[in-house]
Amino acid sequence: MNEELQKIQDQIVTLLRTVYDPEIPVNIYDLGMIYDIDVDENNNVTIEMTFTSPACPASDFILSDVQMKIESIPEVNHVDINLTFDPPWDQSMMNDEARLELGMM
Repeated sequence: MNEELQKIQDQIVTLLRTVYDPEIPVNIYDLGMIYDIDVDENNNVTIEMTFTSPACPASDFILSDVQMKIESIPEVNHVDINLTFDPPWDQSMMNDEARLELGMM
C-alpha cells in the first residue's frame, strides 16, 4: 500500500474509533466489528463490518455514523459499507483495550 493510501486508511481507523454502539461503551473498531478496510487507487473505500447482534437496535445509527465520518475525509471519493454476519461477531474479536474497558481483563 502506498503512503497516501496508508494515510487515508489510518484516518479511517481514527474515525472508526469515534463510532460507538450506544449500548456498549467501547468503539466499534476496538470491539472487532470492522472486518476489513479497503482503499483503492481511486480513493474509494470499502468497509466490511458486522454488529454484535443481527438484531442490533442501533444498526441504522451506527451505519450512518460510519458513512458520514468516512465521507468527511477530503481525499475519499466514495464509501461502500458491506454488512456481514459471517463470521458472526463474538467476544474473542475484541482487542485488549475493549476487554480492559469492559472489565474483562
